[in-house]
Amino acid sequence: MSRQNLETLRIQIDELNLEILRLINERAEIVNEIGKIKEKQGVNRYDPLRERHMLNLLKDNNKGPLNQMTVDYIFKQIFTTSLKQLEESKKKELLVSRKKKSEDTVININGEQVGAGAPTFVFGPCSVESYEQVAAVAESIKAKGLKMIRGGAFKPRTSPYDFQGLGVEGLKILKQVSKEYGLSVVTEIVTPAHIEEALDYIDVIQIGARNMQNFELLKAVGETKKPVLLKRGLAATIDEFIHAAEYIMSKGNENIMLCERGIRTYEKATRNTLDISAVPILKQETHLPVFVDVTHSTGRRDLLLPCAKAAIAIGADGVMAEVHPDPSVALSDSQQQMDIPQFDQFYSEIQQFMKQYELKA
Repeated sequence: MSRQNLETLRIQIDELNLEILRLINERAEIVNEIGKIKEKQGVNRYDPLRERHMLNLLKDNNKGPLNQMTVDYIFKQIFTTSLKQLEESKKKELLVSRKKKSEDTVININGEQVGAGAPTFVFGPCSVESYEQVAAVAESIKAKGLKMIRGGAFKPRTSPYDFQGLGVEGLKILKQVSKEYGLSVVTEIVTPAHIEEALDYIDVIQIGARNMQNFELLKAVGETKKPVLLKRGLAATIDEFIHAAEYIMSKGNENIMLCERGIRTYEKATRNTLDISAVPILKQETHLPVFVDVTHSTGRRDLLLPCAKAAIAIGADGVMAEVHPDPSVALSDSQQQMDIPQFDQFYSEIQQFMKQYELKA
């Protein structure tokens, strides 16, 4: 008899669970309708007075056996879920999101197909110091069959007394070298005021880590059609990084490449901490090509090769690294740049590594 009673009660519990589920979903539909009305009226979605009214109404009608603390807890969870539901419904689907565009974005930079499968390599000096310096690196890049060179003409530095770059003169040097060696130029722009004068000299606008959330700069480059290489900020979350890219795309420029360049942590063994897991996360969350800057993430020449291999193995669309004819006399970041022989050895070993994975540069 008791067993039959137990089964009957269990059936009743199942029926009540289903009824609660139906009512919760019905409540969620009404919450959505309320959210639409509030959005049209421009009303704040969270109303603490309304929440207190609902809790008081429940208290006045609670006949037990649940005590009021338990009832309050249960319904506060429901209220919190409803608020999250309203916020989620408010979110606009990002243009950079994989949900918005399922296929990978491929960016054509003077014939170089970035994001098409084989990794793209971008090498060059940290700072443009002279024509001879840039030309020496360009010659080595061209000899390897590569198509792109990087170099800083405008250099935002931690100290105002450090070398800040040659500015427009540096852009002119990059342009001259690019013509002579058939290379596309990647260089950083630090202010919207420089964009117009820089466009004739460069092929890819780089947004540095310190400017990842310079929203006026992001909007300004978004209004150009130039490809943009956006670097992750020093302490930026992946969500913040993705939204920085959204600023650019929201202005009409879809030619965006993301670059993981290490984030600041408590670790001192390297200049920054390379977040290698960011590569597959960014490729899952967005449709944009993803680069890894192995120079700024490590700050150590001895770690460039293994980190570049890791980037390629995990699916990065490109690798960046710095090269200088004589790093010991470089005006910036001398300790992390490769000289030409080291560059030759680095690239040779990368080629061998990619052959093992049946990749082709």
